[in-house]
Amino acid sequence: MPFTFRKRINLLPFLRLNVSKSGTSKTWHIGRWSWNSRSKRHSVDLPGPVNYQSKSRGRS
Repeated sequence: MPFTFRKRINLLPFLRLNVSKSGTSKTWHIGRWSWNSRSKRHSVDLPGPVNYQSKSRGRS
């Protein structure tokens, strides 16, 4: 079973720094909405077991 390295560091209550072998990214969380700087993906947690994610724009 392969192992992966990932670390999530809370910088502020609404900002996380994600560190992995392939690089770093920032994730902003405001209420139920979040945005990841690497994937440029927006995500919204909806009531119940529902989650909306925008389509990824890929790395540029």
